Amino acid sequence: MSKYATQDKGEEFEKELKRVKWFLWHGNVYKALRVLEDLAWNIDAEASCEAQKLARTLHGFDHYIRTNRSSIPNYGDRYRNEEAISSAVAESTVNQIMSKRFVKKQQMRWTRRGAHHLLQIRTRVLDDTLATTFQRWYPGMETAEIEQELALAAS
Repeated sequence: MSKYATQDKGEEFEKELKRVKWFLWHGNVYKALRVLEDLAWNIDAEASCEAQKLARTLHGFDHYIRTNRSSIPNYGDRYRNEEAISSAVAESTVNQIMSKRFVKKQQMRWTRRGAHHLLQIRTRVLDDTLATTFQRWYPGMETAEIEQELALAAS
């Protein structure tokens, strides 16, 4: 096989992987899996060590997508509807807070349980479900009182 034929094959492979990415980005797991199957089938036919390693990687990726198929969102729809695509900022903030409070030299450290409870409450405050949760727990509780207390707590 000539150098150019191998290069063309590599470029074609890269092009197909970009198609897989596009399908996954737009929530089309079925088509992404079909393209991955075709790629794996073509690679499995080759006998080189590198090709076999690539085939194992593709099979692992295929397995991951199949296992998490129900959790793969349609980012294209989210983007068009101006919804959040990444939670990286929130995750980074949580990691910074957690690492600071769990340092051994810290005078008042959190327990894992306490940190978990704090994050549960903070999450409910940020997504405006804390008042609803309290009303479910305490049916006679007034909504105006809760909102007033939350406004005071936030300031």
